[in-house]
Amino acid sequence: MSELLKGSALLKRGGLLLLPALLLCGLPFYLDAFWLRIGLFSMAAAIGAVGLSLLSGTAGQLSLGHAFFLAVGAYGYVWLAGEPGPGLPPAVAAVLAVLLAGAAGGLFSPVAGRVKGVYLGVATLALVFLGHHVLLTADSVTGGFNGRSVPPLEIGGFTFAETDPELTVLGVPFGAEERLWYLGLALFALTWFTARGLLRGRPGRALVALRDSETAASVMGVHVARYRSSAFVVSSMYAGLAGVLLALSFRRVVPDYFSLLLSVDYLAMIVIGGLGSVAGATAGAVFVTALPLLMTRYADQLPLVATPGSGGGSIGPTEAARYLYGAAIVVILLYAPDGLHGLARRTRARLRRTPPVTDPPGDGPSPRPSTAATTARAKEHTP
Repeated sequence: MSELLKGSALLKRGGLLLLPALLLCGLPFYLDAFWLRIGLFSMAAAIGAVGLSLLSGTAGQLSLGHAFFLAVGAYGYVWLAGEPGPGLPPAVAAVLAVLLAGAAGGLFSPVAGRVKGVYLGVATLALVFLGHHVLLTADSVTGGFNGRSVPPLEIGGFTFAETDPELTVLGVPFGAEERLWYLGLALFALTWFTARGLLRGRPGRALVALRDSETAASVMGVHVARYRSSAFVVSSMYAGLAGVLLALSFRRVVPDYFSLLLSVDYLAMIVIGGLGSVAGATAGAVFVTALPLLMTRYADQLPLVATPGSGGGSIGPTEAARYLYGAAIVVILLYAPDGLHGLARRTRARLRRTPPVTDPPGDGPSPRPSTAATTARAKEHTP
């Protein structure tokens, strides 16, 4: 009986996941390039946000250097697959770029294993400034201030870029955005299931115990420094994967994109979505990524927002978007500290509550015990 109940629960869960998956797979047939780009940038941001949520939300380690590992993944892929560079097959270069980001996290992991809190945040902050300086000065690898163009990804003879002749599926031309959309979906699905498996397994429980109390975790046999270091390496690899997808989506990488503001954006994503939650990190990534792009497109229809390049001291769409999700952080911290994920969970719980029992019509009210009878104490026997 229990096996039948488990099987029905798995089927129900699979059905709930199948509908959004089919919807996402069908979007390239109906959306134009602008909306597909928003989706691509959101998926890349969600992959990186999931990694930072594992580090900061689950393991309790503050990091301001997430932009550095994104840059390692993006520039690692460009250099490994391009010229000048080894000129490796793009698929191999993408895998090696993710491993390179993990190796960079491994080099920093001794610091992450021994430092925590604000001190770790300051230490990772140094990575952003050091990395930005290297990106500007290592012209032979990074292209300097102007950056480098990104070689298209090719897997099994299929190129994720514009090709001639053009690919057409069911009468819809499939350009670079449509092809990259399915690549982004595959990478995001991989991130989603691996991160949820990690959180639900023994490593996730160890990281939560470590976040709540180091002393209690060490008493239970959790190696504090090892798990801290491992969380930093895993988070760096997720950031490297996000950097590769971002590079493929932008088609050109420049050093100024991987600045401290990008790290702050990722912190905003996990705070708004909910710390330690994969779904929350995804929701926060979509909100923070899509908002400035939408405000840029519809700037001429929004009050108090100037169109890009108009000048005159007006607030641009990017600045206005930062003000808005800064205000969202304040509201979240005041009224929903567990973020959008916690708010959605509480809403679902309220909707699932059983409605109050009402008396059946025509039978009259059911007899209720009187207050005096229910509250009266039994008299003691008087000898």
